[in-house]
Amino acid sequence: MRIIFMGTPDFAVPSLQHIAQSKHELVGVISRPDKPQGRGQKMQPPPVKAAAEELGLTVPILQPESLHDPDFHAQLKSLKPDLFAVVAFLILPRSVLAIPACGSVNVHPSLLPKYRGAAPIQWAIINGETETGISIFKLSARIDAGDLLLQEKVVIHPDETAGELYERLKILGAHLLVKTLDGMVNNTLIPTPQSNKGVTRAPKLEKEDGHINWTHPANAIRNRIRGVTPFPGAFAHWRGQILKIHQATLSVEQGNPGNILQADPKLGITVATGQGALILNTVQPQGKKPMSGAEWVRGYQVAVGEILG
Repeated sequence: MRIIFMGTPDFAVPSLQHIAQSKHELVGVISRPDKPQGRGQKMQPPPVKAAAEELGLTVPILQPESLHDPDFHAQLKSLKPDLFAVVAFLILPRSVLAIPACGSVNVHPSLLPKYRGAAPIQWAIINGETETGISIFKLSARIDAGDLLLQEKVVIHPDETAGELYERLKILGAHLLVKTLDGMVNNTLIPTPQSNKGVTRAPKLEKEDGHINWTHPANAIRNRIRGVTPFPGAFAHWRGQILKIHQATLSVEQGNPGNILQADPKLGITVATGQGALILNTVQPQGKKPMSGAEWVRGYQVAVGEILG
């Protein structure tokens, strides 16, 4: 099977690597254009392009400015693909979806039809899910709604952050993608339409999604901290500045939401919520490096009765 791989961020890199090492014929790699990054704004390739070059691939690596460009369509057709394998890429227009003879498959890090959208890993944790997984499905005109080919569940660990789960799922996704390609070649997979029941959305996270509302229950706040770590990051306001919160554990103490109930130079910080309280294990004052709650107390003379906004 002649495959064109489409992907951009590091989540897609293991999938590219696994396809390149498989029995399938990789005939092209598509990624987003290089972008200026860092203080010097030097042009940097996206992770998928960098990985393709590190693998020494001799296939064309295309970086279209627009997926609607007729010249880009002509390049795709010239590669005579049987299939597009898509991981963390753009929404493909109908004109592109029509090119490969066997259609296109996508790797999605949720148990579809749950968490359709751009941030399924984060929202699963924010919402307190105890399991998620990988879905491999056929792309259609409706976003994340195509027929399912393979699914595999994983347990979300109680203290796991979105970043940690992301690392696990990108490896699982790579394995399942190659397994799907094998099954398509061997005609052992039966596409299954997604149910119209149980559909949930996972929209892109914005910075404000990390803003902690202390009137919510402690466990819900803790799940949000886990779900927005490392991006966009959980934060509160303290003494007119941003305080990032990287890790917290539950406490049975009670008080007015946002009030600091404990500020101990050895035991650290406890903050009241709408139900219960949170021990802030790791925080990051504005412009500083992450530190323990106890280090924050010692370094900034944090006091009981202060309020986190």
